[in-house]
This record gives sequence, structure tokens and C-alpha cells, in this order.
Amino acid sequence: MSRTQITTEFIDYLAAFKSQGQVGQLPSLHEISKSLGISVARLREQLEVAKALGLVEAKPRIGLRRLPYSFSPAVRQSLSYAIQINPQNFAIYSDLRDQIEMAYWEEAVKLLTPQDQEELKELVNSAWDKLRGERVQIPHEEHKQLHLLIYKRLNNPFVLGLLEAYWEAYEKIGLSIYSDYEYLQKVWELHQSMVEAICAGDYGLGYQALIGHRNLLPHQTSPGSNGDSNPTST
Repeated sequence: MSRTQITTEFIDYLAAFKSQGQVGQLPSLHEISKSLGISVARLREQLEVAKALGLVEAKPRIGLRRLPYSFSPAVRQSLSYAIQINPQNFAIYSDLRDQIEMAYWEEAVKLLTPQDQEELKELVNSAWDKLRGERVQIPHEEHKQLHLLIYKRLNNPFVLGLLEAYWEAYEKIGLSIYSDYEYLQKVWELHQSMVEAICAGDYGLGYQALIGHRNLLPHQTSPGSNGDSNPTST
């Protein structure tokens, strides 16, 4: 394979594979290697690349399957590496995520169904229950699901992949397990304003709440930071 080649024989094979829908049962590795004219050993190497990119899965007794396309696995791998070599890359990526949310806000919220709106309200209620309960809990899962739900109807796998990868990195660096209580209250007041505006069809008001949410960048001490305060994103 040429160094300038950005794909492999197996990925080309996946792209051309005919099946019902994007998901499909694939032939055995021996059959594919014979079809492509490459060794099984070389095919296995290419299979690992395809698995890392989220293109296929291999399970005992099920075999090899092509998966629906998602941009998230490729971004996740690269972003994880970027953060490891320089933790400040998370802040840079966080800014990109904020810009994406703002750019696609109106298009995304107009696509939400009444059922989606009810789910958003349930997430807000669940978050307040955790924050106001006898034992305060960080409503991280509600935070993540609320943001992803707002954009889920977009017919754009690249936007969705970038947003999904953000939350995986957010969890990986520990931001999901530490937050100041006053900060969390402010965040969820803004989330509630966003959801109420969406349900009322006042997308401009919801956008203003999103901007306020973006500007709410507290200085928190994350686990393992040795007391150094680092700005984190909402």
C-alpha cells in the first residue's frame, strides 16, 4: 500500500459491499482475502484499522459485520492522542464544539419532535432532582444527554461525531466527576431556560441561553490537578 494512500483494500471492500442498508453480515476473512487477493495476515491488520474507526465489529458466533457509519470513533482516537500530548488541546476542542453548537442551533432545534421536547424536560427535572436531593449528585449524564439530544435530528454524521467525541473526552479527563455546586445550579438554570424556549418555539431566546451557557466558564480544580485551577467547558 502506498504511503499516500488514505484507505486500504479492506476499507474499499467495505465501501463497495452490497447489503440491505449500511449494516451487513460480511463473509469470512478467508473469503474476503481470496476476493481481495491479499493474505489473511494482511487482512487482519487492515481489519484492526477498520475496527478502530468503528466501521466493523467482530464477535464470536456472530462473525464480521459492517456497522452504520459514525464519525465519532475516528475523532475520538485522534482527540485522545491530542489531549495526551498536550492537555490544553481539550480547551481548543471545547471551543470548536461550542462554535458547532451555536452554528447549528436553529437548524437543530427546529427538527426536534414533541417527544424530544418532553425528553428534554425530563432530563432537566432529573438533573434538579439530583442537585436538590438529600445526597447531592452531579447530573453529568443528564448534561451529556441534553446536549446530544438537541442536535440528534441533524442529518449530519460529522457534526454528531464531533459532539459525541467531545463528551467522551470530557469524561475521560475527569470533568464529569467534579463540579462546584453553585456553578452547577447556574448551568442548569440556563439549561432549563434553553428547554423552555425550545418548547415555546422561541429559538432566539433559547440561543441567548446557549450563549450564556457557553460564557459560564468557571475555574475549577479537577481531580489530580494538584490544586491548579483550569478553565473547563460547560
